[in-house]
Amino acid sequence: MSIEEKINIVRDILKDKKVAIGFSGGADSTLIAYLASEVAEDTLAITIDNHLFPTGFIENTQNATESFGIKHEIIDINFYDDEYFLSNDSKRCFTCRNMMYSEIKKLAIEKGFDFICDGNNISDLIIDRPGILVTYEKEFETPLIEAKLTSKEIHEYLNENNIPYSRSTTCLSTRIPTNTKTTPEKIERISHCEDYILSMTECEIVKVRDNEELAIVEVDNLNEIFEDDKYIQINDELKGQGFGKVLLNLSEIDDDEDIIIDYENMSFSYKLPFTINIEETGKQIKDKIINESENKIELENITINQNGLISGNNYETYEDALDAFMEILSKLRRNI
Repeated sequence: MSIEEKINIVRDILKDKKVAIGFSGGADSTLIAYLASEVAEDTLAITIDNHLFPTGFIENTQNATESFGIKHEIIDINFYDDEYFLSNDSKRCFTCRNMMYSEIKKLAIEKGFDFICDGNNISDLIIDRPGILVTYEKEFETPLIEAKLTSKEIHEYLNENNIPYSRSTTCLSTRIPTNTKTTPEKIERISHCEDYILSMTECEIVKVRDNEELAIVEVDNLNEIFEDDKYIQINDELKGQGFGKVLLNLSEIDDDEDIIIDYENMSFSYKLPFTINIEETGKQIKDKIINESENKIELENITINQNGLISGNNYETYEDALDAFMEILSKLRRNI
């Protein structure tokens, strides 16, 4: 299926509806907002200001919604007031999304918007992002998943159609290791360091991971760091902010996630980076189950293993196998 065909699926989903979108200004929510502005009866973008987003985050959302001519509401939730969130345990992404989506849904309903969606795409389902469970629990619609659009396809469409979007929308608390308390001082230091690198380079995505004495720098363009020996100034600046050592991740950030499965002799396999909740997954596909145990669900052509391995057989082409894999992804329920 072509990208344009998938885009038209999203258009059909949004058409003539009163659409409320959890809006970050990133690629995914920007695409939905743009398409909704064309075909929906009414569109409301709802942005959460949790005081932990990168510099310019709110301004970017305001500029985008204004350019699309859609309504925009900003909800202020100061996450620094929530001690459990600040404890930063392994469920932090679930906790964060649960707090945000509760408020988004509440406001959308109050404003009379009955189609409430987010920008999750099909690529998000193969990445270790437990927040997707909140999307399911809060019953948010997921048009990009229904259309089986990947991150790579979304970026390609936005770029080809000159639709601007922000590439830096992730919460700064994700830069702090789990089970290490989030504090205003840490967030301010991370924000300062990322802004400095952005100002020094032509990088579009910068993440500075705060491991106490260690700063781990990740960027989308390593050449920018080495050009004119900029790394020397960056090293000095970050050490000046209290880091003992500054490390550079030699793997560039690549947000063009695609889905590539292993396919051979009419069979496919894919190992997800998380484990599967067999009981909850079984509830989503109960009418299709042939055999089920504590560790495995068997369908007619697909086997779902608790360890995250998904395999299938009897698919004539790679495209058929990939489509079947994508179809089952939205039915999986993971452990956190």
